[in-house]
Amino acid sequence: MKVLITSSRMPFALGMVRKLAAEGCVIYAADDHTLSPGNHSKYLAGRFVYPSPSSDTAGFLAELERIVGEYEIDVIIPTFEEVFYISAQIERLSRVTKIFASPFATLARLHHKGAFAGLVKQLGLPIAETVLVTSGGELGEAIDHFERYFARAAFSRGGACCLTNTGPLAGALEIYEVQPTRASPWLVQPFVEGETVCTYSTAHQGRVSAHLMYRIPRQRKHSSGIQFEAIDATESLKLIEPIVAELDYTGQISFDFLITDDGLTFVECNPRATDGLLLMPQEELAAALFAPRPETFVLGPGRRVQLAFAVLADGFADRLDRLPATIGDLAQVRDAGSGWRDPLPTLYSTLAFCHSVGQSFREHMGKVVAIAGDMAWDGEHIDGMSQDDAMLLTRLQRGES
Repeated sequence: MKVLITSSRMPFALGMVRKLAAEGCVIYAADDHTLSPGNHSKYLAGRFVYPSPSSDTAGFLAELERIVGEYEIDVIIPTFEEVFYISAQIERLSRVTKIFASPFATLARLHHKGAFAGLVKQLGLPIAETVLVTSGGELGEAIDHFERYFARAAFSRGGACCLTNTGPLAGALEIYEVQPTRASPWLVQPFVEGETVCTYSTAHQGRVSAHLMYRIPRQRKHSSGIQFEAIDATESLKLIEPIVAELDYTGQISFDFLITDDGLTFVECNPRATDGLLLMPQEELAAALFAPRPETFVLGPGRRVQLAFAVLADGFADRLDRLPATIGDLAQVRDAGSGWRDPLPTLYSTLAFCHSVGQSFREHMGKVVAIAGDMAWDGEHIDGMSQDDAMLLTRLQRGES
């Protein structure tokens, strides 16, 4: 099996490279960043640098076709938001190889937080009250509606650009800094108390083939996770199965939940891979992707993994009184890269991180944009997308699902 993994800069993409190679797959990796850590793993049969998916979509797709044809790739597995650019041309690419992803319309409906909330409510599943706003006036009215509120862009990811008056992110963004529009709507919900937990799953034609749930004991400044611990996934599987079935979903899919007094409640969906992949055993990941078993594999609680480089960097960037805890974590929690004897990605992780920080300062952009902006999708029109997909995107921006 010849596999092409895209967006190889992501830690979970590197994890997939190593796990699938260990299961006998012939792995190729690609990214538009020359410093991509995953492009420098010793487990690769080949590595490629393609044009930016967001700024040169046509060049990106043409290069994928070239790689597939020249190297006889059996399947492309997107891992980050390049999946939207691929899925917008999924019929075209599916003529030359298998794409482990769903069509654009399905992904967009999940990525748009308002449309996702509507789908969850339609299926009778738990989610907080949701108000979609497309102007500053609507934002003010929605915020006044809730004593404690939590707002973010309809197309966004992680803890980036959150507007709230409660919790550790309160005041990080001021109301006047937020300018919702029809093209870039925002979502306002009541602030709900509870621990955030996440899931990672694979699915084929509406059936979940593998599933796990995890908590994040350690985050970098209330944003991206750097330490992960598997917890019981029984309840979350029952909640995500109706969504996967309703959409006849194929691909990787991830959800965020809150643990509340009433149980789990949905927060958002990322229709792609996330760091939970790092917890998935390699044999089960390969089976879930390529040869699904009759019964869904569900990872039990207890497995722990961390991004050691990120934990160390976070420890020195934070208060000194947290340094002993950081040292303890480094000693006790398994690093995602341990045991692979694959040192170059660690070096390139350092180089890529320094490059992104430098770019962030030079070009006055957020670190998330510097790290992933060249492959992210925030609801923009995609060159070459079908008329039907363009019309769907317009409906989503209007608050119609």
